[in-house]
This record gives sequence, structure tokens and C-alpha cells, in this order.
Amino acid sequence: MIKNLIFDFGDVFINLDKQAMEREFKKLGISQITEDMLYWANQYEKGLVDTTRVTNYFCNQFPSISSSQFCKAWNAIILDFPEHRLEFIENLSNQKTYNLILLSNTNSLHIEKVIENMGVQSYNRFKNCFNKFYLSHEIHLNKPNAEIFEFVLLKNKFKAEECLFIDDTLEHILTASKLAIHTWHIDPKEQDIINLFTIKNKLF
Repeated sequence: MIKNLIFDFGDVFINLDKQAMEREFKKLGISQITEDMLYWANQYEKGLVDTTRVTNYFCNQFPSISSSQFCKAWNAIILDFPEHRLEFIENLSNQKTYNLILLSNTNSLHIEKVIENMGVQSYNRFKNCFNKFYLSHEIHLNKPNAEIFEFVLLKNKFKAEECLFIDDTLEHILTASKLAIHTWHIDPKEQDIINLFTIKNKLF
């Protein structure tokens, strides 16, 4: 029986344009994403470097780019948060049937942009729906590493077989599945989180 629902954030609740960052970087003259850039992005996602350091890194690599240009390009991935999804998670929270966990790979700049787009009140409405709200840069762990799922299970004393994890990234889903967590690899182009109980009805 499913008792615990673990949700990703981007392309589950909030819409993303995953090609936007690369597209905007190219406009600024960054034509190739190197392994070193990915390393810094990963460190930032885990909160091991702060916004100033990651911004300085990119601006030093590309002196023609200002910090504001970098931040704008970096945040181009963040789109809207449809109201019907906020209402869905609020209704689910009010029912108090399941433990609700948010588990998101993100960073300070992206969260600032989410709050800017949503407004503080709506963001707090969303955050207050969850028993625990885990952001990678705050807990210093990120998906698809098994440690982040083990962290959630241990901290909340969850049994893996009583959890359902919803994410749009296959690599994350595969790691969770290996730990015996039930999963839904949601397709944001074809599916919507509000249909969770219809699509995964056999689990409930």
C-alpha cells in the first residue's frame, strides 16, 4: 500500500523549457557546454558553491558576459506554474491521506526565479502542502544518486515499498526503482500530475 508520495518539482508541477538555457547561452557566445561547466553546475545544484562563485566562474570564462546576463540565461528554463496543479496538491494535502514529500534538483537562482514567477504567496501555498520540502542545494545531495533517496527513506522512516516517486527524468526513476520504490516516469508532454490517481490507480 502506498503511504508516501515523493514528487519532483520541474515538469511535474512547474513547467520547464529544458532547451532554453543552452539556447540563451549560445546567444551570449557560449557555444559548447564543457565537462568543467557541468562540474560547476553540479556543485551549485548540491549547494557546495554559492551563486556568487558559480556566476564568477562563468563570467571569468566568458569575460564579455555580465553577471545579470548569465543569471537571465541560467533562469530561462523556468516557466509557469499552472494554478490547477497548485489546487491539486493543496486538495491532496488537505485530505491528509499520504505523506507528501518534494524532492527537487534545483539551485538558489532557480528557486528565486520560481518565487518571482509565482509570487511569494503562491510559492508558500505550494511549500506548505508538503510534510518535507527537500531542495538539492539545501540538503547537499542530488538525483540520480542513490544517497538522496536513502536520505529521504531514513529521515522519514519510510519503507521503500510504501513510497511512490514521480519524476520526468528516467535516470532518476531507475535509481529509485533499484531501491524498491514504486515509480511513475511522467511524460510532461502527454501527462499531468493531476491525473496521478487515474494513471497509477493499481497502486492505490
